[in-house]
Amino acid sequence: MIDIQAVTARETFSVRRPVLRKGRPMEDCHFSGDELGTTFHLGAFEKDKIIGVTTCLMNKDVRLEKLREFKLHHCYQLRGMAVLETMQGKGVGKKLLKRAEQLLKEKDIKVIWFNARIAAVPFYEKMGYEVVSDLFVIPNVGDHFKMIKIL
Repeated sequence: MIDIQAVTARETFSVRRPVLRKGRPMEDCHFSGDELGTTFHLGAFEKDKIIGVTTCLMNKDVRLEKLREFKLHHCYQLRGMAVLETMQGKGVGKKLLKRAEQLLKEKDIKVIWFNARIAAVPFYEKMGYEVVSDLFVIPNVGDHFKMIKIL
């Protein structure tokens, strides 16, 4: 059984590093905004082992036309969504995302947005997100699209 719990930023590193920052220094696993009071982190656990993570932080990309109508405090960015390779395809990411959406709705958040790796776009589309940008490159990370969902 998969259990979703609040975790610290540091606890996310054990999944962020092998999935999102493979072969890079541990400090590359820290994201700007990880420690803000408005930021929260979730971990997916199987028994006592953390197998998936995500981070939600208050942020608004003013370049996105679809976000212009929303105030900053109604916009959250999803970052560092990752599931250990051996656990991918087993519903872990779906559970993490649904729990994040639930918590954000409770906070009266209106929109979630993020930068999605190309390989993850079909997963997010199945979860109701839409691509709202052209392909772009995040240096040292790879090709991405911006995606959003109005809650």
